[in-house]
Amino acid sequence: MRVNSNTKARTRAAAGLTVAALAAGATAGAGPATAQPKAAPAAPAAAECSTAYRIEQKLSTGTTWRMCWRYDGKAGLVLENISYQPKGEPKQIKVLNSARLGQIHVPYDDGNIEYDDLTGFDFAQGLMNLAPGECPGGTIKTVKVPDSWNEDPNVKGLCTTTRSRGHAYRMQGDTANKVFQTEGKDLLVYTVNQVGWYEYMTEWRFQDDGTITMNVGATGSLSWDDYDAGDGRGWPIGKGASAKATSHSHNAFWRLDFALDGSTKNKVEQYDSTVSAPTRGQRAPTTKTTRTKVTKELAGDSKAYRWWRMVSATGKNKDGHARSYEIVPGPTTKYPGRSYTKHDLYVTQYNKCELFASNSPGNCGAGAGKSVDKWVNGQALTHPVVWMNIGFHHIARDEDQQPMPVHWQGFSIAPRDVTAMNPLTPAELGWQNGHWRPRS
Repeated sequence: MRVNSNTKARTRAAAGLTVAALAAGATAGAGPATAQPKAAPAAPAAAECSTAYRIEQKLSTGTTWRMCWRYDGKAGLVLENISYQPKGEPKQIKVLNSARLGQIHVPYDDGNIEYDDLTGFDFAQGLMNLAPGECPGGTIKTVKVPDSWNEDPNVKGLCTTTRSRGHAYRMQGDTANKVFQTEGKDLLVYTVNQVGWYEYMTEWRFQDDGTITMNVGATGSLSWDDYDAGDGRGWPIGKGASAKATSHSHNAFWRLDFALDGSTKNKVEQYDSTVSAPTRGQRAPTTKTTRTKVTKELAGDSKAYRWWRMVSATGKNKDGHARSYEIVPGPTTKYPGRSYTKHDLYVTQYNKCELFASNSPGNCGAGAGKSVDKWVNGQALTHPVVWMNIGFHHIARDEDQQPMPVHWQGFSIAPRDVTAMNPLTPAELGWQNGHWRPRS
């Protein structure tokens, strides 16, 4: 059964269901974070949120991130009005209206059960209290869980801290007697939500170079009642081969509502490159890259030499180039069993009703459907919303007990031409922009 004895309501909801086994991972970093909200609102934060719901962090390398936060009764943590200001930029650069999980879909290999953890298995209700050691050098904020099952809905469940990620760059100087290098810094924001025996860690990393990385990790325990895969769709755990944990998938969706430079009228572009064998007289193969403007809703698939970017309709960097963010998928195992998991990326026209990639509870009108694939129906994109699907097929192993090591799945969005140079460029190299020549 997919239950945990600590939550009676979850036990009642899960009665009679088969259990899933989940693997995942979490991290925390060091360094101070400034925001100290005491409670999260049930309603969406305003465009300029109050201090209680604001996260603002200036990283030691000079970049400042700002955003609002709130806690949704199904999606859990929602981040809104996300912007950053690299050193040398006169003002904040807005990136996203909102960023949130869009679903965690968990089907079992034996076909007996599947879960939609956000909309069908009370993901948000399972927000966990965090100990101070889980948020080193940072701040743990108290979150008020809407419609909480517990007598006290206030959970010390939101960590904001900073951490080093290793080299941001390293370059040997042209005089061969100096090395330019620096350690990159991230703002880390994360929560932990328990679903049955497993604990999801929802992590958002905001880098000093403008990159945003979003991950879902899962840890916790292999359920004691999940050893019934006698049909071969599992893996023997423990002594001998009599007990087999049932294999299953975790299909995590994220929903990103872009607002580059404060405008939702962003443009979507797809880039594909083809490599051709050398022709007579050529020394090597040639590669040609083509751009396709995506003007209508898209169900897209990742493949070699393909990528997408979201382009600002209003903003340019100091070189006169349109600001954009590139979508960088992480490793994935695409699950073909459901129509909404058959593609890696969806771009839909904004609709306030379309909030979850599957089993969406909103009434979006007659014939609208309850999953993201049904919303891709040819509408023109004037306010595009990105849905990213990253899958993991979990075949349990002896090392998954006890407790289970963390397994991560996720992706990034990376700035492309947002600033004219690397925002971490040292001052003495600031003149080397474009086709520079060594100084005499």
